[in-house]
Formats: sequence, structure tokens, C-alpha cells
Amino acid sequence: MTEQLRLMAVHAHPDDESSKGAATMAKYVSEGVDVLVVTCTGGERGSILNPKLQGDAYIEENIHEVRRKEMDEAREILGVEQEWLGFVDSGLPEGDPLPPLPEGCFALEDDETAAGRLVAKIRAFRPQVITTYDENGGYPHPDHIKTHTITMIAFDGASDTERFPESEFGPAWTPQKLYYNQGFNRPRTVALHEALLARGMESPYGEWLERWKEFVREERTLTTFVPCAEFFEIRDKALIAHATQIDPDGGWFRVPMDVQREVWPTEEYELAKSLVDTSLPESDLFAGIRDNA
Repeated sequence: MTEQLRLMAVHAHPDDESSKGAATMAKYVSEGVDVLVVTCTGGERGSILNPKLQGDAYIEENIHEVRRKEMDEAREILGVEQEWLGFVDSGLPEGDPLPPLPEGCFALEDDETAAGRLVAKIRAFRPQVITTYDENGGYPHPDHIKTHTITMIAFDGASDTERFPESEFGPAWTPQKLYYNQGFNRPRTVALHEALLARGMESPYGEWLERWKEFVREERTLTTFVPCAEFFEIRDKALIAHATQIDPDGGWFRVPMDVQREVWPTEEYELAKSLVDTSLPESDLFAGIRDNA
């Protein structure tokens, strides 16, 4: 290998990087790979999901600053670099019919303009591999769907100097592979659920599985299984750093670590685009790249 390996993870909000692919990133950092998280919004309209912090006047009035500090802590725990794309959280609309999205939010930004900001980040960082969400956003949050849209444009646009001129967006760069995060998948959930029941333990996944179709529109093709069990504790510490979003006593952490490592020691991805030859299934996001970097 003659060139440094670099991984970029594009996420919608602070905390998404810690709940989707965090152990994978920590693993690659430990191997000397440069990892950059690009966070599209500041999470300003996110609800305070940790019941222990709900009703805190300071947090409610300063949520943008609080979530930025949480992101700083999570970044340090994971050992990654992190940059903001600078858009405003769209919030998760609720109701029937759904209310209109707030003016000026990320989801209403022009696709090409928003993708241009990401193109500039890609050209500056020069990643061989990029991860993001599938076309459903992982779940149908408007910011997640928008993140998918602009990442797809930027993956191709980073090498297109007519569409995104070098004078404005920096020297062209061609990323080699694009993956969708698919850590929330049915096979993993079923395996952990059944393992807990077999051990006579309570499972937090029973209701999830009964309502699976409400959350997941279709089953995805898992192409890449990255072994990263030894980094699950780092993943959890990074997630807990987002204190407004995660209850440390909640369902996220009810599966004992030894059960997780034994039953499902990987994080999963769907290979969406590749400019290099690779054999599926993979165990490495850089498969097909390491020998040719």
C-alpha cells in the first residue's frame, strides 16, 4: 500500500455516527486509517429523548450548543475527525396529514447546492470509502433521506469538474466505494432476540420484531460484515456521550456485552457503488482497495 487509507462517514445529526457504524470506525482508527465524520445538521430540532434530562431549561434553551459539546465528546471517544456541513435540522414531522417542513431546514435545501458543500469536504479529505444511508434514510426522517440524496450526488460529483469546478470546490477526487449503513437489520435483531430468550433473559427486541414492517420498508442486501466486537464498548461510550439523546439505562444497553460479542460480532453494510473489483460478501470496507491504494 502506497497511500494512506481514509474513510468518510456522512451522517444527518450528531449522535447518528455513534449509533451507526461507530465500532467499525473505532476499529479502523486503531489500524491507522484516517476517519472523518461529516455531520450535515446541528440537531437543533431533535427532541430530548433521555427522560433524566427532560424539562431541563438550560438544555432546552441551548440545545444547539449542548449537542455540539456532546459531539465533541463522542468524537474524542471514537478517535475520529469530525466536521459540520452547516445545515439546520429539519425536525421529524408528526401528524396526519404531516405538517410542512420548517423554512430554511436541511430537507428543503437545493440538492445540488447542498451536495456542493459535501463535494468540497470529499475533495479536501480524499476518502477512498464513504458510508451513508440508503434511499429510505435507514428510517424515513427527512434529514436522513436528504443525507442519502446529497451523498449520492457528491460521490459522483467529486470527480466531475464541469459540474463542480475546481476553482470553487477544490481539486477533483474519485472515491472508490460507497456503502449504506445497515446495522439495524432483521437477521441481527432476530439472532440477539433468540439468544437472549435461550438464556432465559428478557429481550428488548420482541416488540421491534412484531412491528418491523412499520420501521423498515424492505429487507436490504447485506454485503459486508466488519468484525469489530472488541470495539463495542467504545461504541457504547460514544453513544452515551450524546446524553440528551440516549438513556444509559434504556433498551440500547440491555443486551449483555458478552452475548453481543458471541452472537453477532460484526457491523453490517450494503455495498451501493464500487469502482474496484471485490468479492461478496466482504469483511472489510477497503476490500479491493488496500492492495491498490
